[in-house]
Amino acid sequence: MECSIIIFTGPSLHPEDAIKILKADYRPPVGRDDILIALQYKPKIIGIIDGVFHQKPAVSHKEILKALSMGVKVVGGSSMGALRASELDEMGMIGVGKVYKAYKTGVIESDDDVAVVFNPQTNEQLSEALISMNNNFQSACKEGLITPNDLKNLNKTAKEIYYPKRTYKLVLNNSNLSTSKKDSLNEFLEKKGKDIKRDDALLVLEYIKENLID
Repeated sequence: MECSIIIFTGPSLHPEDAIKILKADYRPPVGRDDILIALQYKPKIIGIIDGVFHQKPAVSHKEILKALSMGVKVVGGSSMGALRASELDEMGMIGVGKVYKAYKTGVIESDDDVAVVFNPQTNEQLSEALISMNNNFQSACKEGLITPNDLKNLNKTAKEIYYPKRTYKLVLNNSNLSTSKKDSLNEFLEKKGKDIKRDDALLVLEYIKENLID
């Protein structure tokens, strides 16, 4: 059976939401050898959004390079896709989105910046990505809700929390912000908080839809 488009996603963008935008064969977050398995279905396009980091070995560069050598268009963004695209774009992998650019320019370097824990049955995200937290805290600082020193403290606090336990509630509880600032920041996050990884996942689908489909 052939599948022209195979996309690996999960917590960043649920397949039920993704398929409303782009019809494709949606598969769970990519791990080692999953690309090799996907190649058996003779795809023309592979999109990598989410991937496993610690549960099992991560998707290898070698298998992505094999897909590229076979003429498959491989697009990455948001999470594992962004990381691998930043490493392999000179070999033909296509990277899109803010997270990809952050990896490419060295603003972030570790998988800890995008790693989250999620329910494998439902794809429900159970922790927050550090890159989205940093972005939202920076936006709150620009709006004057917190000071630059508060921003530095929040980013440091978030970084020190092990990624499976990293939530806004825990970061704020461990911070030195006043109660009033915590309340203001919580309100800001509820109303204006952005999930960069989700935004970038949507960009992966839009890029494929607009640029790679005849």
